[in-house]
Amino acid sequence: MKKRLMAMLLCVAMTAAMVVGCGGSGGSSDSGDGDAKEESSEGGAASDLNVGVFYYTYSDTYIASVRTALDGKLEEKGITYQDYDANNNQTTQNEQIDTAIQTGANLLIVNIVTSGSVDASTQIIDKAKAADIPVIFFNRAVEDDDTEGQVLGSYEKCAFVGTDAPEAGHMQGAMIGDYLVENYDKVDLNKDGKISYAMFMGQLGNAEAIYRTQYAVEDANAKLKENEKPELVFFDESNTDKYQVDQDGAWSAAAANNYMTTNLSQYNEGNNNMIELIICNNDGMAEGAIAALNDKGYNLGEGKTIPVFGVDATDAAKQLIGDGKMVGTIKQDADGMADCIAALTQNAADGKGLMDGTDSYNKSDKVANKIYIPYGTYTGEE
Repeated sequence: MKKRLMAMLLCVAMTAAMVVGCGGSGGSSDSGDGDAKEESSEGGAASDLNVGVFYYTYSDTYIASVRTALDGKLEEKGITYQDYDANNNQTTQNEQIDTAIQTGANLLIVNIVTSGSVDASTQIIDKAKAADIPVIFFNRAVEDDDTEGQVLGSYEKCAFVGTDAPEAGHMQGAMIGDYLVENYDKVDLNKDGKISYAMFMGQLGNAEAIYRTQYAVEDANAKLKENEKPELVFFDESNTDKYQVDQDGAWSAAAANNYMTTNLSQYNEGNNNMIELIICNNDGMAEGAIAALNDKGYNLGEGKTIPVFGVDATDAAKQLIGDGKMVGTIKQDADGMADCIAALTQNAADGKGLMDGTDSYNKSDKVANKIYIPYGTYTGEE
């Protein structure tokens, strides 16, 4: 009896040893807020890091691209991480951060919900300070022009990886202006000597949305004026804002599709007041607008096409451009952003400062720990 019992115990011990030897640190799943990912590390430093990655929403197409890229890069480095979806709710994100810290997160990577809000970003900084852990903000601004450096300068263990917000607007405006100078008569469908445009804004108060809305039109008009052509005219004279905004702040295809479907019921070739140009703050909204045009027989890849411009250079937008249904977009480099975030994360894993070895990146002239990933134009050629 004793011999059989000893044999059983020995078998159990050997099985346990095999599991520990093969498994590393096992993955777990957060039932509602997050998606846990853990990989065994090649180095000791990476295995000590427990990262919480907080996204403002999984549903944003560009953010989904960043998430896919960043997941892959963290896994390559053997860094334990857990993704969280705030579903566009700042309170939810704050609670997720609290939970992550309580359960052992020692680095926060945050795509903040309330873009440009010092109050919201300061709350997150305070949480990181209290836990004495670094925080990397990315993509969505944590300050506005008037408060630049106030948040990022308040904590030595924080950094920001994003874009120079006005750059996309300027680049999109130049692209639109150049296109219209070359194709003005073709775009002017009703031959009234002016071009009627629609503008779809992603989110009120968002720095990127504000600058894209402003400069896309201003810079296009500057090009037109230089070439002695009339400036753009917003299609709805009663709309003094000169944009239609996603009221949910989600930059969604659905919002643009709903707006454009309604617009086309009144503004169309039959009424001789067709919208002749569509400018979108992101490619998701461009997709929605194009779908509405498709329903009316436009932008099918041949025949009548209303020029549509976006921002992000998502795979879907590239396909639409390749199919002749969309003119161009501004590339927001998801892979480049993920690369930079991963490099800062590796610094934390190695016990270095977040900004160590980052001299090759574009940085803000005003804020030393703010890194800009450059934009690029995309019209079908890489």
